Amino acid sequence: MEREAVTRTKQQSVELFTLSQRPELEDQVELLHERSWDKFLDGAPWDYWDSLFDVFADYQLLLCHPHDTVVAAGHTVPFIWNGTVKDLPSTLDEIIERGLNAVRHGRKTTTLSALAAMVMPEQRNQGLSSLLVRAMRSLAARHGLESLVAPVGPILKHRYPLTPMERYMHWKRPDGSPFDPWIRVHWQLGAHILCVAPTTAISTGTVAQWEEWTGMSFPESGLYVVPGAQQPVDIDRERDIGRYEDPGVWMRHPLTPGEDDRADDDDRPEVR
Repeated sequence: MEREAVTRTKQQSVELFTLSQRPELEDQVELLHERSWDKFLDGAPWDYWDSLFDVFADYQLLLCHPHDTVVAAGHTVPFIWNGTVKDLPSTLDEIIERGLNAVRHGRKTTTLSALAAMVMPEQRNQGLSSLLVRAMRSLAARHGLESLVAPVGPILKHRYPLTPMERYMHWKRPDGSPFDPWIRVHWQLGAHILCVAPTTAISTGTVAQWEEWTGMSFPESGLYVVPGAQQPVDIDRERDIGRYEDPGVWMRHPLTPGEDDRADDDDRPEVR
């Protein structure tokens, strides 16, 4: 079994693989999903998600401890994008759908889109998320793609659910860097903000489902602040439905010729 790379953070060594190289680790990736994503996102359709594990297995990145324990994973899909804000997909599902359409019609893709970067809770704050983004950039360069884009989900936005994403994404720290840590990781790696991604996922369910997902009660119709949600959830008791639109921030990483070969072996994994 060919190993993609060995790299070190300040605390540990990790190995980088694609899912196509290590398909037996798929169950660990599913467990990582369960531990990383809010339960209320179960109400989104995720119509094309399964294709990540077969059609696009070459584009799914796994960071593992030397004993084959998956500690982080990154989902990406190549698709065709003309470089304009108007042509950016509306949802994560649409990104995958456009990638599948390119495969079906034998068309050359131009751009790699990140879909998710997940780190086991006990492994966070060790630089693994940054390693994943670096690996995504390297992966895009290896496949001859023009850029990496990401509908970034700000990790502190849920603390400010009443602040519009249009304002939040531009908040700064005193040193001028982005306020949100996840936006800041991308910014530090050279990415810039394109626009708000207003509906990366749309989750709907009955009122009973929303109460199960959140552990809350919704006695009347209206907007509710829900733990973990980037903005309020709209509950309509008369129609027995709750709806949540999960927003993000589109960011673009320009790639330069030879980027995949500019890695510092000590801190950037290389995807072969």
